[in-house]
Amino acid sequence: MATLTSSRGDTEVVTARRTESCDVPGIISLFTPFTERLFGRIDVTYLLEISNLAFTLCNEKNEVVAHAALLDYPNWNITDQSDWEPFLQKNYTDKCTSLNTLFVHLFVAKEEYTAGCSQEIVRRAFLLLPELQFILLFLPPEKKLDMGNVFERMTPAPGLFWDRGFTLLACPRHRCHPQLFVRQARMEDYDDLMQIWTPQSETLKETYGEYLLVDLIEREGEESQAAVCEVGGTAVGFMSLCSQVNVSLFQECFDLGPFQGLCKPRPEDIPKVPRKLSVQGDKDENNDESQESVSSQNLEHGPGADTAVQEDGAVTVSQTELPAGDVSSTGSEGSAAPLLETDEEGDLHPVYRGASNAFCIRLLCIDEKYETRSVDFLHYAFSVFPDRDLCVILVPHHIPEFPLIRSFVRAVPSCTSRLGRELYVFHRAGLLTSFNVRKATTNDLQGVKMLVETLSLSEGIWNDSKIFAEARMDPDGMPVQAFVAEVSDQIVGVSVTRDEMDIEYIRSHYNIEDFINFYHYQQEEHAHLCHFVLNPAFHHYTKYFLKEILRLAHKSSLYYPIYPEYVEGKFQRPCAHSLTSALHYMAPVRPRRQIVYPLEEFGVNAPSEQVSKDQLLYSLNHTNRKLVLESKVCINTRIVVVGASDVGISFLETLIFWPRLKFNNLILISIHGLPGKDPQSSKHRRFLINSHCFNDEDYAQMSLCSWVNVVVGKMTGINRTAKYVVVSGEEKVPYDYLVLCTGQSYQALAPTGPEISEVTSKWPQRYMEKVPANHFTLNNAQDCLEAARWLEENFISSKGNVIVYGNTIDIYTTVETLLSLGIDGSRIHLVQAPLSSAGACIGDAALERTVLEALSGAGVAVHADSILAQWGQGDHGLITWAAFTTATDLLRLQCSAFFSFAYRTVDYETFKAINDSCLVFDGRLVIDAKFHTSDVSIRAAGPLTKFSRRYYRDDLTHSNFNSKEIGFELAVSMLSLFDPTFQPSSKTPEGSDRLIPMYRRCKVQGGVLPGGYNYLHIHKPEIPVPLDVELAPCDHGVEIVTGEAGRGNYFRIHFDRYSMVDSITCFSKEPFPVSNYICLYGQHERLLNDLYYRWKAGQLTDLY
Repeated sequence: MATLTSSRGDTEVVTARRTESCDVPGIISLFTPFTERLFGRIDVTYLLEISNLAFTLCNEKNEVVAHAALLDYPNWNITDQSDWEPFLQKNYTDKCTSLNTLFVHLFVAKEEYTAGCSQEIVRRAFLLLPELQFILLFLPPEKKLDMGNVFERMTPAPGLFWDRGFTLLACPRHRCHPQLFVRQARMEDYDDLMQIWTPQSETLKETYGEYLLVDLIEREGEESQAAVCEVGGTAVGFMSLCSQVNVSLFQECFDLGPFQGLCKPRPEDIPKVPRKLSVQGDKDENNDESQESVSSQNLEHGPGADTAVQEDGAVTVSQTELPAGDVSSTGSEGSAAPLLETDEEGDLHPVYRGASNAFCIRLLCIDEKYETRSVDFLHYAFSVFPDRDLCVILVPHHIPEFPLIRSFVRAVPSCTSRLGRELYVFHRAGLLTSFNVRKATTNDLQGVKMLVETLSLSEGIWNDSKIFAEARMDPDGMPVQAFVAEVSDQIVGVSVTRDEMDIEYIRSHYNIEDFINFYHYQQEEHAHLCHFVLNPAFHHYTKYFLKEILRLAHKSSLYYPIYPEYVEGKFQRPCAHSLTSALHYMAPVRPRRQIVYPLEEFGVNAPSEQVSKDQLLYSLNHTNRKLVLESKVCINTRIVVVGASDVGISFLETLIFWPRLKFNNLILISIHGLPGKDPQSSKHRRFLINSHCFNDEDYAQMSLCSWVNVVVGKMTGINRTAKYVVVSGEEKVPYDYLVLCTGQSYQALAPTGPEISEVTSKWPQRYMEKVPANHFTLNNAQDCLEAARWLEENFISSKGNVIVYGNTIDIYTTVETLLSLGIDGSRIHLVQAPLSSAGACIGDAALERTVLEALSGAGVAVHADSILAQWGQGDHGLITWAAFTTATDLLRLQCSAFFSFAYRTVDYETFKAINDSCLVFDGRLVIDAKFHTSDVSIRAAGPLTKFSRRYYRDDLTHSNFNSKEIGFELAVSMLSLFDPTFQPSSKTPEGSDRLIPMYRRCKVQGGVLPGGYNYLHIHKPEIPVPLDVELAPCDHGVEIVTGEAGRGNYFRIHFDRYSMVDSITCFSKEPFPVSNYICLYGQHERLLNDLYYRWKAGQLTDLY
């Protein structure tokens, strides 16, 4: 906030913020007749789309007082946007570069506050962008703009050839927010520093530990240095430096490959080691999981630049000792790191034998007014340690990212690192400001080759660079452009782009209009980022590299896709581009739900092929001119999610796509890793009923592996005091917040024994011994895949029976899947367990009768109301027979495979971990209405949980609601912890903490039932009851039914008493568009073209 004084002496308190589209009317209201003469004809909406930086000043009434739009090329089309640097150097000055200069394209303000507003806006611009040194403005001949003394007229160079008569005004940084003078600290600075230290003492203690200022100043010597920055002779900041760095600890806890392990390079170093993963579970699967996590998350690093500060203060770059990193094992700014990497002999790590090459910042204390200039300390810091090339700083996970470390590179931590802090690294070469981006030439090929030769995807980058040099277009005839970043005549970065020709597909399949106003963009303004590689020493220049790509290529938007593809057990990306270290500066774009069109029926009226064509799905990342200089808030808090359930995936999805925030430490602990990574297992998912929360397309378009670390294993313990989770009894994964979403799973059911009198008291119970190999409890796609493989290898070609036992709808989908695998119906026995409190497997009695008829027609034997009493095991420990207690006698069946769906509860190891950690467990994990457990750091959601008894609703749990909605609400409930600008969508009513929240999204069940019937049931969240009971009240609404179950064309839709769709049931021989029908839920019948009226008039005979 700032206080402005008008020319009449009035004062106005204003707040500066980034301009939003809703400000356009207020900005236009500030236009005067002189505005067009000064800046030309302006379309404000379009200008905001292409502005690199746009500020609005608002008063206390939220009225627009002033606005300024800054771009990276001159206004009035003085010269082409890609060629203005040579123009300025020839005619005005050589100090202005694309890195340090922006141009004013529009400035408007209330007339009486013009001078004060202009000063406040340029001050905010310099505060926001530390690299910015000049703000320029071209004015037409004989025009003046009253901006106080902020701008000064630049004198043209002698012999100016340019005669258009424009005046160039300049505002250099030193007029508003000068660089700070840094020197060695002295005891005389103590009084000045204490005025800053005292108000920040608690924060400093929390961030750096407990220090006494006087000790830090007096401790100066060879190992310890202290520096102050001063303004007008007064110390306004303090930094303590130390040359003692625990390099071995950092190498153990972080991936430091890009920086040579913080050591001086030596010939005997082993920077790369062969990797072999050994995590709990199948080895091949885990290897693929790690490759997925590493390759999609880690960033590319080329050879680095080692620098030395000479006596005259100049910085030189040496190409002989370069920090290099392998993309397959290192990352600089991403979230994921290789995890649990061991071989039979122990952990494998790179080996660095050189001396320490780093010093550390022990403490930083600076006045808030000058904290954006903290980077000015670094020149002095490197000068007092001339033999060290790296500066590091440790920051606790929960401390918000402050301006200094935005210039540093975040070292990727191991998920099992228990150091409890983030490590940031800055290379001496990062002090260089001669960072220049230009179009690549043929002469750059050798430099590009040296840059990328250590990367695992170097061949693709090198080939595309050659294509640009030789043909300027790809094999499809698409124009290709290449750009290089250079420092001191050395190439430190390369990028390859091409025109984005699939923009209509992108617009129809992704919510790109969350970021751009599509109608203000021409087709040629969209570009596709193919490759982006930047030396990690200059990683803080990434956003400027992207900005220059857009300027030099005359583009406004960049798109970067990430393609997943799983082929025969190997994770490959034949269609993917190189991984990009720019991913941190790009925004993931949410996919858009697609309408399923009957294209053949539409004929010429069908959507264009550009929109409806099938192609390999991908996750889309995006940036544009207005986003490229807008930094996200980085959250380093360690959030560990246990369980890849629908709730857990929805929770992670919400955090990943949340605007303004980037979560660096999202960790998922899952038995089989991320779902959707193996289409082969998803194909066998039809064993189980489908909730339709997520599918393979959704997983491909989210690319969770780009943002989430994955620990493959099972949670076996929780240490609440030390805050870590034990995985598979071995590894410890620390957390700041733990989110439990394991849900419930089918468990092996213990036989009760043959005595009928004992059945009621003993059933059901968990089977605690070793489960036979031919006993299957299916809970996810991987379980289904393994079961299908076992059947193909051991059962289908042999003789014997398969028993499907249970009391849920999954018994029907499993029988249909067994029939589709070629197993004869006479070999299948469907044994129905007594129904649970949830009611019948299928709520509609007519549909259940049709399914039973289909089972009979297929030869499947159905046995009702049976309780597992005994089973017998053969020589190899396999089940050979099973006996069931019925109402009349004991049923004994031969058995070669046994599928159990009779007992669904919390997994035993999960229960033991929760119970041993003394969390309140009452049949399920107890939570309150805001997902809190009895531990403030642990949240839980989904079927794993139940509400506390103080709500007096034991019958209502998260199982009754939509899992995707539960996950979203769980994430929203935690966002207030991290996002200071977050505001709930609605105000919470008083006393709502004593009520169970009601969720609105529908519950869905879908699958293929015996007889080949495609089944879908959509209903409102509620305690399930049979259909005849549900329709018993007199005021139950209206039900419309067409077709018959036996004919396979049954469609039922139910409207509540408010004429809103609250239930849909489909039962058809033909496939139908499930996603379309789900969208009907909650709609008023009038929106469905007066469906009820037309049905009552006899105009509708088939709702399909």
